[in-house]
Amino acid sequence: MNQLSAAIEAILFTSNRPLRLRELQHATDSDRAVVEGALEELRESLSQRGLMLQRQQDLVGLVTRPELSAYVRRALRPELTGRLSPAAYETLAIVAFQQPVTKSRIEEIRGVNCDSVLANLELRDLIIEVGRAPGPGQAKLYGTTMRFLQVLGLESLQQLPVPTGKSEEEASPAPS
Repeated sequence: MNQLSAAIEAILFTSNRPLRLRELQHATDSDRAVVEGALEELRESLSQRGLMLQRQQDLVGLVTRPELSAYVRRALRPELTGRLSPAAYETLAIVAFQQPVTKSRIEEIRGVNCDSVLANLELRDLIIEVGRAPGPGQAKLYGTTMRFLQVLGLESLQQLPVPTGKSEEEASPAPS
């Protein structure tokens, strides 16, 4: 592994949050293409280890591989969080595959009011407002967070399965 990949690994390891590409560029005094190359090298070097790179759009984090999370959980004994309801899972799936998506579109798909479910998912940092829809009222647009990727154990949104009945192009979530 080259020095830049090692430096980025150290920066991500010591950070308590995902970092933006521009933060990594600034910290390493490198341009975007060089940082992207170093991130790819780091991702490959971590393939057989306990950590993985996780990425959503221009956010990058170093996280525990999901298959090893039980060991970490047992060692750190974090407080337990309640499970999501079936309505929350359904809403989260809609946001994941339709993002950016408005509350009215989610409610149209589910056929019920989603205010409390969306508030719960926002509280758990699984979804976030990613913008505003054009037009009257400028409704909130929802998208998934890095926490969503962590909970599902995904490196990026591209690892989401393609919903049945749709082509891969139609079902692809927003690029990460």
